[in-house]
Amino acid sequence: QVRLVESGGGLVQAGDSLRLSCAVSGHTFSSYTMGSYTMGWFRQAPGKEREFVAIISWDGRTTNYADSVKGRFTISRDNAKDTVYLQMNSLKPEDTAVYYCAAPDKSYYYTLERSDYAYWGRGTQVTVSS
Repeated sequence: QVRLVESGGGLVQAGDSLRLSCAVSGHTFSSYTMGSYTMGWFRQAPGKEREFVAIISWDGRTTNYADSVKGRFTISRDNAKDTVYLQMNSLKPEDTAVYYCAAPDKSYYYTLERSDYAYWGRGTQVTVSS
């Protein structure tokens, strides 16, 4: 069973930076391989729907960002380490949310649709104070 585990969240002040990590494991005997799947970051604030933040293609050559984080956040991946990252700079209070790592269940499939993502981590809390 594929497992995604996020880390790096915490309590910071506005203007500060955080780097989130998502480690992929438990896929030794599955058809999933890190270099074949899009990876994404989503977030959910209290009382709100889970929303798209950023995605990166299987080879790291293509990325997309939500308008709200464009220019401040950077998604990257290291397939050799089975890890995807989200560098968050110039954090704002409105960035406060639980951040989730996710992947679709189709190889070589690039999508921004939340419903297409089948694998999810349990999330890591990011809290930005003003």
